[in-house]
Amino acid sequence: MAAAVAACQSGHEVAVFEASRILGGRARALQTTLPDGTPITVDNGQHILIGAYTETLRLMRLVGMDPDSALLRRPLALPFPDGTGLQTPGYAARWPAPLDAIAAIATAQGWNLSERWSLIRASLRWHWAGFRCQADLSVTQLCQGLAPRVLRELIEPLCVSALNTAADQASASVFLRVLKDALFGIRGGSHLLLPRTDLSALFPNAAAIWITRRGARVHHGLRMRQLRWQAPHWMLDGQPFDRVIWATSASNGVLALLECAQAAPDSIAHSLRTWAATATALRFEAIATVYAWAPAARLPHPMLALRATEQQPAQFVFDRGQLNGPAGLLAFVVSASTGSRKELQAAVLAQAAVQLAPMGLGKLQALQTVVEKQATFACTPGLSRPSQVIAPGLLAAGDYVDGPYPATLEGAVRSGWTAGHLP
Repeated sequence: MAAAVAACQSGHEVAVFEASRILGGRARALQTTLPDGTPITVDNGQHILIGAYTETLRLMRLVGMDPDSALLRRPLALPFPDGTGLQTPGYAARWPAPLDAIAAIATAQGWNLSERWSLIRASLRWHWAGFRCQADLSVTQLCQGLAPRVLRELIEPLCVSALNTAADQASASVFLRVLKDALFGIRGGSHLLLPRTDLSALFPNAAAIWITRRGARVHHGLRMRQLRWQAPHWMLDGQPFDRVIWATSASNGVLALLECAQAAPDSIAHSLRTWAATATALRFEAIATVYAWAPAARLPHPMLALRATEQQPAQFVFDRGQLNGPAGLLAFVVSASTGSRKELQAAVLAQAAVQLAPMGLGKLQALQTVVEKQATFACTPGLSRPSQVIAPGLLAAGDYVDGPYPATLEGAVRSGWTAGHLP
């Protein structure tokens, strides 16, 4: 949808073909019910934004969404159920970067002076190095020398939530880019932005209205079956287009391009196969979201960090009742998840019974568990990502396409916006 907005703004006649009947892709609304049969709207995965997601926030405003009302803005905070963890003091919430983040580090509950200082020292060292490091470095290697508690309670949860890749396998250079923008970038860049509406309403639906008012066509529930090159046009199911932006998952893109290459001229076929080979080499990670409900369930904050282990896999829990859901609805997030849906759900409910027990939430009942098996690419050191340009007039848009960000909403938006403006 970011690509469609950009293409409209560039003066193109635009048609959007969406295979689903709901806009948003892997960040879209989902319908389920409470135990009494009451219908509710959740998402096909719990997502958050941060204040550094400048392009996403700009595009929301462009299509008529007000981020201040659609998103709950909170200073950087990763509190645990027992009250320990990172929390920005109220007096520092409006300080310029990086003073707000340094204040959060300096006042982290449960950390001793040595632990706090190890993180401040490392942050300053990364800043002095321009947030650059060797391309083959992992986050764990980057953070050698940090106190174990800081690694366990901050770096590892941040890494798995931002890159959806375990710290010992995640790219240090991409992690540093995210830290640079969030902690040392714009004022409020480190703030957490929690959606107060479902993800389809957050941007895609508003974008669809914006582009249709400018003459675009949005086709829901229409999957493109065939891509062909027929000079001077690209043909989508027999319809000619001057430009095509392929904005599906990487795996769907590979299938379509390899099929197209069979009948394409050699020069175009080579470009299609080269792009497909790079995309095929990507490794993907899953994300699971477990929605659970209890009448009295309410957290002290809209979002809490959890202590994740192999047996207790969720890293975060969100109180949807404080955001956009009914009271009592919680969303547990398992990044880089493994195992079956049934196993994950049982493990998360058991984890909640232990870690949230002091809050007296009552017995949680699972409503729905969503597992996106190819939620994000594994953001590993030295990773080669597919280029934005596939062939002349054929472009790719997606969070996996080559760019500075990991697989995030901001990465997807930036990729789409760039594709929509390319000649």
